[in-house]
Amino acid sequence: MGLCASKEKKDEEIISSEEEEGEEVEGSEDEEEKEVKLLLLGAGESGKSTIAKQIQIIHLSGFTPEERKGFKEVVHSNILLAMKALYEASQRFGASPAPENDACAKEVVEAALKAEETTHAEISPELGQRIKKLWLDDTIQETFKRSNEFQITDNSAYFFQDLDRVSAGDYIPTEEDVLRCRAKTTGITETHFQMEGIRFKLVDVGGQRSERKKWIHCFEEVTMVIFCVAMSEYDMKLYEDDKTNRMNESLKLFDEICNSKWFSATPIVLFLNKSDLFRQKIEKIDLKVAFPDYTGGCDFNAAAEYIQRKFVALNRNPTQKQIYPHVTCATDTQNIRVIFKAVKELIIQQAFAQSGLI
Repeated sequence: MGLCASKEKKDEEIISSEEEEGEEVEGSEDEEEKEVKLLLLGAGESGKSTIAKQIQIIHLSGFTPEERKGFKEVVHSNILLAMKALYEASQRFGASPAPENDACAKEVVEAALKAEETTHAEISPELGQRIKKLWLDDTIQETFKRSNEFQITDNSAYFFQDLDRVSAGDYIPTEEDVLRCRAKTTGITETHFQMEGIRFKLVDVGGQRSERKKWIHCFEEVTMVIFCVAMSEYDMKLYEDDKTNRMNESLKLFDEICNSKWFSATPIVLFLNKSDLFRQKIEKIDLKVAFPDYTGGCDFNAAAEYIQRKFVALNRNPTQKQIYPHVTCATDTQNIRVIFKAVKELIIQQAFAQSGLI
């Protein structure tokens, strides 16, 4: 009897344990179902990865000193490759830095080539001073004014203006540096975070043409698409195709995504990004260079509204799908904080609408 009772008790414990495990699995499935999936899309250089970094800062624990140290090579690589691009562009434009800067230019180009070959970049204080000397050269400054005519990262001036700090031996990138530095996104990156009790999964994918074939793997069960456009790139060409205008590429890509069968009823938040750079550029370069029918002149608001209308007009099913445009600056933490609160409100409204409560 004792043995039988013991066996029955053991069986009950096993059954209870299995039930608890089953409840845990069901619970985890429920939790997964409750997670809101945000899909970040857009062409290369549109600022998607910067948005993902902002989420790390705003809704997670930010970046630890150790994590920020990991961006040092990225910062140094950005600086070296940007100065190499400036020097080579100046030669193509028929000019060269002052003769006394020739040795500096040669050393910087060699360091940049080494960084490209080995994927290891390091700027010593001495090399930092040589890069600084080149940056202050009149020819390099004039070349930089024509940066829309060649490929250079838009973070370059930010780092060139702070070379003493970023080339110091004890340099650790700040959160601002982390936001500003640029590394090409390859593959698919997921960021999980919570905002006011709602669980989110932000999916970031590479935007350059070679990466887009991977997008299809992320298209299922998307709650909302966030599509990023770099407003400031209306007069620039693609990295991967020096004949295609970047804004036209973004319009074509948005048309495909907005009207895809995958997102027939999925709301799209349109981030008209890099508003800070756009504000600086529109004062000097009319939007007419990209869109001949534009008549608003060098006015920020008129140009921003025109770009917004161009994108929103591509929606072929406005009764079923909504486009929510926002002018954004991905490197401005407060701006992104406010806009993501607005995104959260949109998601809550959508949930109520689907449940028939509104």
